[in-house]
Amino acid sequence: MAQLFFKYGAMNSGKSIEILKVAHNYEEQNKPVLIFTSAIDNRDEVGYISSRIGLRRQAIPIMENTDIYGIVSRHDPKPYCVLVDECQFLNKDNILQLVRIVDELDIPVMGFGLKNDFQNELFEGSRFMLIYADKIEEMKTICWFCERKATMNLRLKDGKPVYTGEQIVIGGNDTYFPVCRKCHTNPPL
Repeated sequence: MAQLFFKYGAMNSGKSIEILKVAHNYEEQNKPVLIFTSAIDNRDEVGYISSRIGLRRQAIPIMENTDIYGIVSRHDPKPYCVLVDECQFLNKDNILQLVRIVDELDIPVMGFGLKNDFQNELFEGSRFMLIYADKIEEMKTICWFCERKATMNLRLKDGKPVYTGEQIVIGGNDTYFPVCRKCHTNPPL
């Protein structure tokens, strides 16, 4: 029986490398997968998943009105698994399509993404993944400044913490640090 999985973690917790690893493991056994990513994430290039350790792979970009269910249902051969990176940037309709893929097509879907933004508010996609996922798993990493577990993302601008502004600003280590709650409130910068 297929299930919807949501694997979330702070920045630098290995989400993108994990999705690439899962795809490799399926494909090594001649089990095709479909890989999607949000079209909002353009750090490398739209339609690519890139890990910080240098692995990169093309993926189907998801826009607000992408028919994910249609793409998967028409794909030949039928995928053994659907993998989705940057789930936090998806909308409710996108997430409900992932639910339909699991429930109607009996194909497991594994979604990866951030849970909360730099203000510690849920992203829309993360909110609905948390509501609908059959299994939820936290991917852990350590705080940029101390030895605690990172559960938040600290946004920086010109080397200074930012606590207000647009929810989505695409960036990497130059823009965000994974931090614990204590260091988010009072970063030792």
